[in-house]
Amino acid sequence: MRLDKLIEEKLNTSKKEMKRLFLRGLVKIDGQVTYSESQNVDSQLHQIEVAGQNLETNEKYYLLAKPSGVVTANKDAQHQTVFDLLAPEDFSPALVAAGRLDRDTQGLLLLTSNGQLVYDLLHPVKKVSKTYLAKVNEVVTPADITAFADGIEFLDGTRCQSAQLKIRTVDFSRKESDVELVIFEGKFHQVKKMFLARGKKVIALKRVTMGPLELGDLPIGSYRALTLAELQQLKPYFR
Repeated sequence: MRLDKLIEEKLNTSKKEMKRLFLRGLVKIDGQVTYSESQNVDSQLHQIEVAGQNLETNEKYYLLAKPSGVVTANKDAQHQTVFDLLAPEDFSPALVAAGRLDRDTQGLLLLTSNGQLVYDLLHPVKKVSKTYLAKVNEVVTPADITAFADGIEFLDGTRCQSAQLKIRTVDFSRKESDVELVIFEGKFHQVKKMFLARGKKVIALKRVTMGPLELGDLPIGSYRALTLAELQQLKPYFR
């Protein structure tokens, strides 16, 4: 949560009063005076002290194993949304998804009320890695690995950043390949369009990591709160 918003909310201050607290050096994070009003903080990770009073946040963080057929949206008239998968007691209107997965894509999705964290995780400068497992309807070759490493170019001239493609298995009789792909950006339909640029079609796609977060053995369709250890791994993305 933004530090200035937390102070206004918890101490019921006006914007002018909040700014005065910073100017007087009365705002400390982990014992150090800070003047950054926009700093993203969480009391599970930071000691937040304002005028001698400790403040606590109440952000939510969920790791969801998205099923195919479910859309990454707040509301949809035709399809179930990722937020429909949450129990009523876990849902909050403040929750947002860190990025989106296509309706037919499965896998890891972070849902959180910490909008600033979402912004920083998705910012291109951060280059947060995302790992996908994909089934492709053609034989993937070493030439494809090289092309992905060099940066795939779409038909419209858009060039992707270097990506790490690894061939897991190849079924030559069915002309199908199982691959692992690590990308560091999030263009629209990126993984599918990268393979299409090589004349191949993705027929199944699952995201298994995002930055330090791992899907692990979380069953598809279920979710859980992030552990404190996982939240601590995300601390570098708090600014």
